[in-house]
Amino acid sequence: MKQQIISDVVQQMLPHLDNAQLKELQKVLEYALLGCEITKQEEKEKANENPKLVDDFVAAKRIEGCSEKTLKYYRTTIEAMVTSIDKNIRHIRTEDLRSYLTDYQSKHQSSRVTIDNIRRILSSFFSWLEDEDYILKSPVRRIHKVKTVTNIKETYTDEELEKMRDNCTELRDLAIVDMLASTGMRIGEMVLLNKADINFNERECIVFGKGDKERIVYFDARAKIHLQNYINSRTDDNPALFVTLRSPYERIKIGGIEVRLREIGKVLNIEKVHPHKFRRTLATMAIDKGMPIEQLQQLLGHKRIDTTLQYAMVKQSNVKQAHRKYIG
Repeated sequence: MKQQIISDVVQQMLPHLDNAQLKELQKVLEYALLGCEITKQEEKEKANENPKLVDDFVAAKRIEGCSEKTLKYYRTTIEAMVTSIDKNIRHIRTEDLRSYLTDYQSKHQSSRVTIDNIRRILSSFFSWLEDEDYILKSPVRRIHKVKTVTNIKETYTDEELEKMRDNCTELRDLAIVDMLASTGMRIGEMVLLNKADINFNERECIVFGKGDKERIVYFDARAKIHLQNYINSRTDDNPALFVTLRSPYERIKIGGIEVRLREIGKVLNIEKVHPHKFRRTLATMAIDKGMPIEQLQQLLGHKRIDTTLQYAMVKQSNVKQAHRKYIG
């Protein structure tokens, strides 16, 4: 406890003293407290304050417009760290967090991407504590971004998309494939759509993206025809755009679409068929055909353009053609 107090005092004097003065201050404090017995209701303080600080941080992020899913991820990540380190949040140091991240990676065999995601959340949390004057300096400042290997993620070929269309035995599945392929919308956005949201004249619809932000997405003529055929074939009165195939015809869930797409992929021997791959395919195709990155960013609903660039994987064949055109 004495060492903790000395460390706290030295930490708070960092902006006011040079290194030599800080060392002298530490010696003076150690001498002054020598032989003293210091006790503190640490456990009571920790139990009372830690949950409140986490609650306040989550509340601040909610006001900023973060989705409930994101807020839950933030809370779970921070609470796991606090439970593991078992200290008052104000007293957590850089060494504590480094040890926690190292142990977490070893225990869970986590990827570098996962560890960096945890680091980013902890950085956001402790930076907020610093801004709110709960702590003097964020202990995450000296923990640098984790280097990750950039993998070129796969996209669907034109042939694979046509195979999926040709082998859809249900009008609903064909409409789903075309909507995902032509709009690039997130699967979570699509399952929330109602029939009334679709503007067939303009071939567009409004979706609610992350943070409940509205944006317009567009679909092509083929998707329009297949969507109209599907809607006209339905006998239910559910307002949802896509529903289950059997009574009581409830709004289809994300998991239902994921399972259906995997089944189609298995029959056609197409690897890794999932909804998000359609979004990545559209982004790559748009970039290859010369769509300005700023317009693609708006179409996909990304807050940062860096995120859009991660989706747009340039095809190697186009790089070869560009080299011949401009260099070779």
